[in-house]
Amino acid sequence: MIRKSPVIVSALLVGALTCASTSAQTSTPSSSRDGDRDIQTQTSSGPERVNPADPGTLPAGQELDVRLQDPLSSETAVVEQRFEATTVVDLTQDGEVLVPAGSVVRGIVRAVEPATRSNRTGKLTLAFDRMTVDGRSVPLRGNAVEVFKSEGLSGEAAKIGAGAGVGGLIGGILGGAKGALLGVLVGAGGTVAATEGKDVELPSGSIVRVRLDSPVRVTTR
Repeated sequence: MIRKSPVIVSALLVGALTCASTSAQTSTPSSSRDGDRDIQTQTSSGPERVNPADPGTLPAGQELDVRLQDPLSSETAVVEQRFEATTVVDLTQDGEVLVPAGSVVRGIVRAVEPATRSNRTGKLTLAFDRMTVDGRSVPLRGNAVEVFKSEGLSGEAAKIGAGAGVGGLIGGILGGAKGALLGVLVGAGGTVAATEGKDVELPSGSIVRVRLDSPVRVTTR
């Protein structure tokens, strides 16, 4: 029998622990699967870059995350109801901030179906038609493509207070988005449907991912 010296054994243990630690740090899953449907598990983690091909313009297909300022429910919402949301992170183009985080985006309830005895699943169709950037209001056309849950503004405020500088601020804001909102499914055209036979409930602070249907001219540069 070959005996290993204590020094060799210790070196092997240290190497194994180092490999395990490195693997844990580099493994950051970004999505999971629910049947045949990919579910996003995190919103944007930093400034989003915009295609620089057309300066000062958000291209069609651009996605941005916005935070609802008020709750929405298929039980109480009405068609043409307006609501407001704010952008979660900066949208940058060629190294410059095109749309600052916190810019107001106006939404509208295009259609609503409350849950009833015969139709047990509530639905909301959400569209977005205007954005205010640095005090300038610009029209846009966009629809919801995903909804994320959030801890809410109070929970995020504590994280912001614990952070340091701008990095801490961004980390605190994004830390509240934990994954796809349970109990809702977003389909074509921005239709948000309950998946558990009840009304759609989107709390204040929920994050909605919006996809633009057409280009949006933000600046004249």
